[in-house]
Amino acid sequence: MSKYNYTPKKLIRLLSENGFLFVRQNGSHAIFKNFQTNRKVIVPIHSSDIPKGTAGAILKDAGIDLIDTKV
Repeated sequence: MSKYNYTPKKLIRLLSENGFLFVRQNGSHAIFKNFQTNRKVIVPIHSSDIPKGTAGAILKDAGIDLIDTKV
């Protein structure tokens, strides 16, 4: 198991804590936007964990450093 194990719920909470707001949902993907930085990220909403690479890419697009996060 990887060090960073993200469920969609954990990832959404982390985004919300960093100023991202839910904008809309299209199928099984939720779109979040930070209106201060004007960044937009898409989070897959599935019952299983989000793969490490996908979660890392979402956090990178959001401008969130993995070292600063408490999961």
